[in-house]
Amino acid sequence: MTTVTNTLKNVFTETGNMAAFTGRFFKELVLPPFQINEFLRQCYAVGYKSLPLITITGFIMGLVLTIQSRPTMAKFGAESWLPRMVSLSLIREIAPVITALICAGKIASGIGAELGSMKVTEQIDAMEVAAINPYKYLVVTRILATTLMIPLLVIYADLVGIYGGYIGYNIHSEMSLFGYFSGVFEHLEFLDILPAIIKTFFFGFFIGLIGCYKGFNAANGTASVGIAANSAVVTASLSIFIIDMLTVQITDFLFATS
Repeated sequence: MTTVTNTLKNVFTETGNMAAFTGRFFKELVLPPFQINEFLRQCYAVGYKSLPLITITGFIMGLVLTIQSRPTMAKFGAESWLPRMVSLSLIREIAPVITALICAGKIASGIGAELGSMKVTEQIDAMEVAAINPYKYLVVTRILATTLMIPLLVIYADLVGIYGGYIGYNIHSEMSLFGYFSGVFEHLEFLDILPAIIKTFFFGFFIGLIGCYKGFNAANGTASVGIAANSAVVTASLSIFIIDMLTVQITDFLFATS
């Protein structure tokens, strides 16, 4: 009974601390000075340096999904619908979630480890002594960068995945690149794209928020750096699944009532 009570107490304490951390972000966001140079540097680190990994992953997603789906579609004589099915699957669900999970593993862990090491080596305390707001400089810029760049990475992964689907389609059939993309975008609707893009902003926000929170609140000792990085990945990945589940339910409800 004591163990359960302590666990619940820790959960509520962690939730309260996270809420306070989030509230401080929105407060610091609108207060000058604005760290534009650091924000751009973080956008470069989050976005540009993730492109090779996202490119490979997006291409493989589209290629494998097309190859695996072709036999089933061919049985029903619906092989011509393969580009539409693959593109809808990628844009609505697969590309946003897989890209966000990859970013959670790469970016959230990196932020957690970086800020955790700065916390342990007292660099954050030194910034405060030097009259520099460490929260504004370290946290706000990183959360803004992930919130902006992860939707762009998802859109890029969508396009690369559709191209991978084109390559997979042409393994057994033949279709021009223009014809394939025309077939894809001809059947896409605005409501297929909008919910998928909106949820990626939440993915990016929570990836940055959780990575910063875990690193910024790391305990003393070098072991806490690894704990912060690992905890950031696990928590960010779990938040992605929760956000995705809520988004699907809200979207289904709105479509059902429209």
